[in-house]
Amino acid sequence: MTAPVAQPSFDLVTMGRSSIDLYANEVGAAFVDIQSFAAYVGGSPTNIAVGAQRLGLKTAVVTAVGEDPVGDFILKFLVAEGVETRFISRKPGTRTSAVILGIEPPDKFPLVYYRDNCADNQLSIDDVLIAPVADCRVFEFSGTGLSREPSRSATLFAAESARAAGATVVLDLDFRPNQWHDARAFGVTVRSALPLVDLVLGTEDECKAVTLTRPGAVEVQHSQISGARVTGDLGSAVQAILRRGPKVVVVKCGERGATCYLPDGTRREVPGFPVEVYNVLGAGDAFAAGYLYGHIKGWDCYRAARMGNATGAIVVTRHGCANFMAYEAEALNFIAERGGFGTAL
Repeated sequence: MTAPVAQPSFDLVTMGRSSIDLYANEVGAAFVDIQSFAAYVGGSPTNIAVGAQRLGLKTAVVTAVGEDPVGDFILKFLVAEGVETRFISRKPGTRTSAVILGIEPPDKFPLVYYRDNCADNQLSIDDVLIAPVADCRVFEFSGTGLSREPSRSATLFAAESARAAGATVVLDLDFRPNQWHDARAFGVTVRSALPLVDLVLGTEDECKAVTLTRPGAVEVQHSQISGARVTGDLGSAVQAILRRGPKVVVVKCGERGATCYLPDGTRREVPGFPVEVYNVLGAGDAFAAGYLYGHIKGWDCYRAARMGNATGAIVVTRHGCANFMAYEAEALNFIAERGGFGTAL
């Protein structure tokens, strides 16, 4: 009699940054006029783990925090959410990351990172060796995790280990120009990682940033300090990504939804859900949680992206990100009330 095949312990393991996020309470106020902030948990991979956990997946996050009260704040929240925290290391002599965010809808969402000597940049190969990156269905990491050593080597090692174990490896491009000594270094580093990746998630500008080589191609936006406008052709950038090995590139297009690109030239446009935007920060992480939920359920990229569009749309109507992620029934009802999943054209 054939022994049953052991199932992975986790549906999703994410790796990368974590932070305390301070969101302005005065919506619409200029950054210099902010009077108070609400404290939430943030950091792209951490947000994604929380979002997927709320959708019913079993998740863990591999990150690091300092031996400080901010680290305690993050760990308490994740434990309450049910995200596995055993693989979050505490790094002596470092500080837990922080982000301060303003909210000036419809198009200004300035944010400032405090990541000097931050703990998650000190993630090491030893941290990966005790993490379940080879015991999950999907392993997800972010581009910012590649911006510094030793986190860069640790992240690449984790992707290698997950891929060797048969997990789907997902890269959220997470392009933050001010986290790199040269914006073009982002592209060089990401291109070297792409042969390990099955699925790429990114905005139009993030995808174009993967192919950056010339100076002056990035214009950092004053309205959103972490973001940028990147010149170049999106189609060419996507094809360059696909040639390096990924099976799917999903481009997040904001209110227009998302577009899935496949190596055979197939392009599937997935409509979004019109909502009144309160705060766009964290929408991409919410999308990723919804998309990966669909992927783990065995859905095709169109249906998975439709789920991602829904979870993203729900979050942009709220104040923050991780603390306001949608639950499974909520997201499915949201879709059902707005025409259902539909079919690809």
